[in-house]
Amino acid sequence: MKIALMMENSQAGKNAVILEQLNAVAGPLNHDVFNVGMSDEKDHHLTYIHLGIMASLLLNSKAVDFVVSGCGTGQGAMMSLNAHPGVVCGYCLEPSDAFLFNQINNGNAIAMAFAKGFGWAAELNARYIFEKAFTGPRGEGYPVERKEPQVKNAGILNLVKAATMKDNYLDGLKAMDQELVKTAVTGERFQQCFFDNCQNPEIEAYVRSLL
Repeated sequence: MKIALMMENSQAGKNAVILEQLNAVAGPLNHDVFNVGMSDEKDHHLTYIHLGIMASLLLNSKAVDFVVSGCGTGQGAMMSLNAHPGVVCGYCLEPSDAFLFNQINNGNAIAMAFAKGFGWAAELNARYIFEKAFTGPRGEGYPVERKEPQVKNAGILNLVKAATMKDNYLDGLKAMDQELVKTAVTGERFQQCFFDNCQNPEIEAYVRSLL
């Protein structure tokens, strides 16, 4: 699995801590981690709005399989990611959130709070969230006897989202402020992850046109 970690300006100073915990879980599972957001406060400036654009490009182009995002509360990142087609982002404050999202909703992104409640042993909480997000099979249901309706409802929700976002994916991006999109894709590590792994020539051509 290819996992992208993206952090915005308000919590960029915690990137090293979160990246370390993510790598500690992903490495033994043979998952690849790409640190595509801000790595410190002086890095290429991003807001949680940019994170949504970045996540949508990476997921819709199949450059990555999963996105770990967040902001101060995690709420802005969750809303920003979920505003885009092809992105199903859950809100994770503790390990049980990650486990239940994994089993019931089976989405492709999580948003974490990197300021609210980020106190003593916060790095352990982040590690345990990653363990529940990336360990074991997905979509098994919880409790297990509820698997069938939960899998069905997760599929229906994806269809509802697709129906409410009928326009061509790239048409939606092109309808945005193009400077906003350009800022989202200008980061060097984002570009390396995207161009090395993108599987959609149309999306790749659009991103190259911005640069």
